[in-house]
Amino acid sequence: MKIKVNAKNISKHFDMNPKKIDFIKGLFQEKEKDKGKYFKAVNNVSFEVYEGETVGIVGLNGSGKSTISNMLAQIIQPTSGELEINGKPSLIAISAGLNNNLTGIENIELKCMMHGLTRNQIEQLKPSIIDFADIGDYIYQPVKNYSSGMRSRLGFAISIHIDPDILIIDEALSVGDSTFADKCLIKLNEFKENGKTIFFISHSASQMRQFCDRVMWIHYGELEAIGDADDVTKEYVKFTKWFKELNESQRKEYKKEKLTQQFEYKTNLRKESHVFKSVLMSFVKLVPLMLLAVMVLLGI
Repeated sequence: MKIKVNAKNISKHFDMNPKKIDFIKGLFQEKEKDKGKYFKAVNNVSFEVYEGETVGIVGLNGSGKSTISNMLAQIIQPTSGELEINGKPSLIAISAGLNNNLTGIENIELKCMMHGLTRNQIEQLKPSIIDFADIGDYIYQPVKNYSSGMRSRLGFAISIHIDPDILIIDEALSVGDSTFADKCLIKLNEFKENGKTIFFISHSASQMRQFCDRVMWIHYGELEAIGDADDVTKEYVKFTKWFKELNESQRKEYKKEKLTQQFEYKTNLRKESHVFKSVLMSFVKLVPLMLLAVMVLLGI
């Protein structure tokens, strides 16, 4: 089978310096704690996904699922590692890619144009997208007036009609009514039958078992397990049951311990930073000599 997505040791780290001035200050401060820190949202994750596969991604809130989905959709790039995507991806998430100030109709046109569709193709697809979203006259209102359910409906309707090779669904079925969720699952099964590759992010164990071939369990930025949907889902449900049985204090302590492991101080500044610092310090040393030379020339 053809590999559609090949991830080799991908990581995504976010700089935790809140202001640019803090980064600049960090270039000149020697203490390790002052060099800033970064958050390892995803750390050293590897997997292969084949054409026609449906892979679920589970994990607690903040585990890194959405970071992975954004990398798969090529919205953000990995900090390190290799991510090879063979095909055109499309992300379905609550309000993903929707412009709040545009109407539903205008968002349909904009997203379709961004995916390379012609004006004629957009006009042909528009009635079907509007019908699938089923949000009534809100389709003519700015998206900022939508509920989360309506945003999800519109985003899903657009994404499935632009015929992507790789579909990434990030909690898009967690909002709205069950009737719409069932409608979406029927459409997704059509995608599966047509050999499309799907990533399905959800907290619903039953949906994972029903819909996915394999499941990845992401736990605080790292790949805890990947394998048969029933097996991995069973282990994840077992963990969540244990986690929920902890008291509030124990849960906070567990989260604190795991999150602490995701933070890391910058013990090695980038080469560019050292070069910049060296050049700047050399310039600072030359300033007094330059001033002295000017004073001599002017006879001051």
